Amino acid sequence: MKAAVLTEINEPIQIVEVDMPVLSAGNVLIKISAASINHRDLWIQKGQYAGIKCPIILGSDGCGVIEKAFDDSNNHWIGKRVIIQPGFLWGDSETHQSKAYHILGLPTSGTFAEYLSIPIENVYQAPDFLTDSEAAALPLAGLTAYRALISKAELKSGEKVLISGMGGGVAFFAFQFALAIGAEVWVTSSSDHKIAEAIQMGAKGGFNYTIQDWKKSATVSFDVIIDSAGGPEFKHFLDIAAFGCRIAIYGGTLGNIEINPQKLFWKQIKILGSTMGSSTDFDAMLKLVTDKKIIPHVSQIFPLDKINEAFTYIDSQKQTGKVILGVI
Repeated sequence: MKAAVLTEINEPIQIVEVDMPVLSAGNVLIKISAASINHRDLWIQKGQYAGIKCPIILGSDGCGVIEKAFDDSNNHWIGKRVIIQPGFLWGDSETHQSKAYHILGLPTSGTFAEYLSIPIENVYQAPDFLTDSEAAALPLAGLTAYRALISKAELKSGEKVLISGMGGGVAFFAFQFALAIGAEVWVTSSSDHKIAEAIQMGAKGGFNYTIQDWKKSATVSFDVIIDSAGGPEFKHFLDIAAFGCRIAIYGGTLGNIEINPQKLFWKQIKILGSTMGSSTDFDAMLKLVTDKKIIPHVSQIFPLDKINEAFTYIDSQKQTGKVILGVI
């Protein structure tokens, strides 16, 4: 089969012929039609991720049709269009993942290939109102956004929420989910254009964080703040947080944070770390998407053999939403 293989860090991904995946007990074989690129894939390629091994087929998200099942009891899945829950071995606690938890695409080969063998418990029927590309965009980013926004920060209808880094896949899902449950949504971005797009789609307003003292233009206090970056800008969130604010952080691309403990304890602010999500989170996320008919925003679709161009496009931060590889 054809696959996109990372053979060495900091090198272009190669499109090569590899062996078909082995169909083991409890697994099904999926013919992949579309796969979503996440920033995780870029960080792995750049050597900025733990436990990297090469060669590896990257990719954590995918949509496709089940062609074969190892066990006869799963034959009813054959022919169904499905999406993939990319997390393995979460564990018994809903509060955190187990030490054995890992994500599809590293250390195990992922979805940037024509076929994938995966345990049946990681397979969900794709919502019928979504295209293959839209369905492929959903799992990793949607799960991460849902857990941070709802499972951890417990956003409720009518609350004010600020979502940082508007344009990225997780941030865009958090934006869509917050609107769907009736929250008042604000965003930050380095792009005035992306802020304007968010306002057109229902945001109350936004802030360009590249402007010095941008926080002074914030005339509201936020009940919930969702952040993916950390870094020196994080301290400003304490100034615009309401009393009892819940700040959920799911990434740290800008490095260590600095906080004023007096502001933290006086406002009784909670800072909540969040990574991916459990199967319970995935079930709830998929139910919200289905009930509210939420359409993942696809920024651009690239054929599999243009994967390096797709990585460059994401790295340029031009996208709003998800970037998809059409595998067929």
